[in-house]
Amino acid sequence: MKSFPHISRCLSALLLLLTFSCSSDGTNRNPFLPEIGFRFEVNTNLPLYSALNNDGNSVYINTQGVGIRGVYVTNTGFSTYRAFEASCPNHSPNECSTLEQDGQVAECGCDNFRYSLFTGQLLNRPDDGNRYYDMLEYRATRSGNVILISN
Repeated sequence: MKSFPHISRCLSALLLLLTFSCSSDGTNRNPFLPEIGFRFEVNTNLPLYSALNNDGNSVYINTQGVGIRGVYVTNTGFSTYRAFEASCPNHSPNECSTLEQDGQVAECGCDNFRYSLFTGQLLNRPDDGNRYYDMLEYRATRSGNVILISN
């Protein structure tokens, strides 16, 4: 009977790869913000959202059921849109954790953390060894004059 040592080595390597490539530790999940599901259409023909027709503009959508504390939608240029949760990502939702827009930045009243509405990045991240989260991003896709925001 013929032996196939190369097949045995391949199977061992595949098993090893599968063992170390699967992880369920959830280290990227933000522990402060609950997962919610929603879908919301933003019609940029409406005056309320028409600012999104211009590059660099952001709009705060504070509609019940859209995000946890609402959503910031930004036209980042080149027909690209990004949508971020309006609840501070470094606190459980509370009375001071709704981000307030200041130009192209959103600021948390709880700790004065500032976040880019273009990237969601925490701009004044402390260098204290603790873990801090960037803004939670939602899907934003445009079709004609409608931007679909969903999670």
